[in-house]
Amino acid sequence: MRTTDARPHPPSFGTKLAYGFGMVASGVADNGLSFFLLIFYSQVIGVDARLVGIALTVALMFDAFVDPVVGYWSDNLRSKWGRRHPFLYASAIPAAAAFWLLWNPPAGWSDQALFGYLLVVAVAVRTMISFFETPGAALAAELTDDYDQRSSLLAYRYYFAWTGGNAMSVLMFAVIFPMFATAAIANGQFNRESYALYGWITSLLIFVAVLTSALGTHSRISHLKPPPPKREMTLGRAFKEVFETLANRSFAALFLSAMFGAIGNGLAAALTFYFLTYFWGFTGPQTLMIVLGTFISAVLGSLLAPVATRLLGKKRAAMSIGLLAVLGSPLGVVLKLFGWMPDDPQFVFWFVFIGGVIDVGLIVCFQILFASMIADLVEQSELKTGRRSEGLFFSASTFIRKLVQGLGVIAAGLVLWLARFPTGAEPSEVSDEAIWRLGAYYVPVLLLVWLAMVLVISTYKLDRRSHEENLRKLAARGTQET
Repeated sequence: MRTTDARPHPPSFGTKLAYGFGMVASGVADNGLSFFLLIFYSQVIGVDARLVGIALTVALMFDAFVDPVVGYWSDNLRSKWGRRHPFLYASAIPAAAAFWLLWNPPAGWSDQALFGYLLVVAVAVRTMISFFETPGAALAAELTDDYDQRSSLLAYRYYFAWTGGNAMSVLMFAVIFPMFATAAIANGQFNRESYALYGWITSLLIFVAVLTSALGTHSRISHLKPPPPKREMTLGRAFKEVFETLANRSFAALFLSAMFGAIGNGLAAALTFYFLTYFWGFTGPQTLMIVLGTFISAVLGSLLAPVATRLLGKKRAAMSIGLLAVLGSPLGVVLKLFGWMPDDPQFVFWFVFIGGVIDVGLIVCFQILFASMIADLVEQSELKTGRRSEGLFFSASTFIRKLVQGLGVIAAGLVLWLARFPTGAEPSEVSDEAIWRLGAYYVPVLLLVWLAMVLVISTYKLDRRSHEENLRKLAARGTQET
């Protein structure tokens, strides 16, 4: 019979490394779905871009509703391998296989047939990744209940997520696309064979990452929390328990913050290459340098989060670092809009490069602190409900992020429309007035959304002292029950 420790031993460096490396799977999948899939199906395969957009949006919305189901299911699963690991092991092969299929669609099919293929496979990819990612995220609150250790553990997770996805972007542009440039297809980005190789590499990475995370944390199963007591499960009871668990003021703060953050991130991501190409006028090598800077940012944010947790506490650190990131992100744009940026192109590039490295590092740190704050809600909820609901808490935050992510893209389109920005134009064909309007509309919209994100977090109530008090009460309750 499986036993559990009241206070799990701190995870070793090897456990943290294996746990974190699993997020390479999510980083690689998100990177492919966000940056390469639209151009592959629309420009390389030749499917109507509107159909591709519909398929990707439907898959994302379907996935948003899958997350809470998987989270609640994994909270209540009873097995010899605990509540989470059966999902990790079960997702490895299907996730890898579905991702391979995504980049190897049948040849000669009609637009409608390829739309159906893309929709089914994209849903399968997102569902299988959720079967790994949601229980995997929930493990953070089980592997340790220590206030500081949770930030340290999650730092590994976010480091590998950012690094894994970014590494594939660099590999594509620096190696794979040039490798498949031919006399007939001068730019390998439009060669179908580039994406076939990409599919093999990424599917293998996903398989290895998921298994590494599962096997690397398998020895901890005996120390993880057991499922709640058996009871008759009905749909009504499930909805009642979900509502009871999530009816928490501090969770509401994080839920709303995640919503604003997703909109802001969607807006910034959608316009990133507009600013690099049109606003700043950077060359291809300079843009690649800025992408490479993300590797430094991932290290910076992962190292900063545990330190900020110890020095400031999670709420104060998240608000302080979030505010710095919010104000720092559009700083260069503001300086150029007001004519305060020097005309020296080298100075401008290094200002944007260094500022971007620092800003993305702060964003990584903020995301780690945010996830660690979610983990601390678990014990507070357990005192109230008598149930551990790690999966439900983490899945609810990803639910809202995925559901509203498209609003950021819509906001980006609105900014471009307000700026009267021309479509299909080379940088030299865009007027200075249109470029100025792009920055002038972008900055206030971005600041409004991200400042709302930081402001909402101020209503989060859990701190180090209250977390330790929750652990003390749970330990006392456990002693009384035995």
